[in-house]
Amino acid sequence: MDVPSTPVVVLPGEAPVFEAFGDRAVFHLTGGQTGGRYTMFSSETAPGCGPPPHWHEKDDEWFLVVEGQAEFFKDGEWTAVPVGTAVYVPHGTVHAFRNVGETPLKQIIHVSPSGFETFFERCAAEFRREGGPDMAAIAGIAAEHGIHFAH
Repeated sequence: MDVPSTPVVVLPGEAPVFEAFGDRAVFHLTGGQTGGRYTMFSSETAPGCGPPPHWHEKDDEWFLVVEGQAEFFKDGEWTAVPVGTAVYVPHGTVHAFRNVGETPLKQIIHVSPSGFETFFERCAAEFRREGGPDMAAIAGIAAEHGIHFAH
């Protein structure tokens, strides 16, 4: 993909929004806007929710905790972190986060290279299905995007 030759400006309300896994994600910058270099989104995670431990074949991720009570899984254990914490997760590393508070957890998340927005959009479609998502289908979508759940 070509890198944009001019700055990209995405105004409030213009970014696509998808909901899955107890998260509401607003994709402020996507691969189509960054030449495939990265994706930037804000995430609002409901109390008690968060992804299970997983790893990405190619994606590096970095997080900024903006509001709420978060725990991150790294090196086989969960660690509580305060608002303002930044977390970097290189590809191939098992990780996760969860909301351990009573209010929504808000984060800014970047993924490089881009493509996470496509994964999340496809999962959101599964979560909108009558009767809820087919978790085998979710695992298949994840595998197609190089995301694997730890056992």
